[in-house]
Amino acid sequence: MHAEHVEETLLRARALIESTVSLHRRRTGGPAPVSRTDAEAVGQAMEQLVAGARRSVSLALVADGKFAVEARRTLARLPEEEGPGRPGPVVRVLCVGPAAEGAVDLLADLHLPQIEVRVAETDLREVLIVDGRGALVRSGAGPVGRDAVTVNDPAVVRALDLFFAGAWSRARPLARHLCLSPRLDSDQTRRVLEMLREGHTDEVAAQELHVSLRTYRRHVAEIMRELGANSRFQAGFRAVELGLLPSQG
Repeated sequence: MHAEHVEETLLRARALIESTVSLHRRRTGGPAPVSRTDAEAVGQAMEQLVAGARRSVSLALVADGKFAVEARRTLARLPEEEGPGRPGPVVRVLCVGPAAEGAVDLLADLHLPQIEVRVAETDLREVLIVDGRGALVRSGAGPVGRDAVTVNDPAVVRALDLFFAGAWSRARPLARHLCLSPRLDSDQTRRVLEMLREGHTDEVAAQELHVSLRTYRRHVAEIMRELGANSRFQAGFRAVELGLLPSQG
């Protein structure tokens, strides 16, 4: 599953999951594997979920909204160690889009020995996953009282964990993100890289981008220099590695 398809996959999975909730209740009479969490109860739901964390806490943040605020507050309460010689859970925070601007502050605020922050531009809903046993997914739609979905079903949580892992593997570490040249982080650069990856000739690419052939070739040369690439193929590989382009096939 490619990182750029994670959002669509999550939406399909959530729709399918929620369609089975009422049926599950009628058959078992027990609690549903998926339930709505009111916006005001998001913080409490996070605390309950993270309280039993032993191995891993995976968090995807998109914007500096209530979900992000409560998530940071909850993670700040995590103990650095579970006991003598027993470190706390591994914490992975994926900052997506607008959330990338606060990635440095987030890392500074969370004094955890086992935390890593990465940055990506892919579409992904905000989600908190703990030990592969429970998750909280921000819905981002509907009335305020339906702000998040709590997931307890093991199979569904496992799927969410795999989706997160796919996006994480294609994201760039925070240190690499900070070292990325502003010249590379632009729409023009991405369009040129897309032309290169699609195999367009310089003439066709220049026409598509509405620039002269000389200007296009200058852009290509500058991008290769910034990426430290010796060939156009290597430039494309490095672009995917840095998250400037999504991976394909």
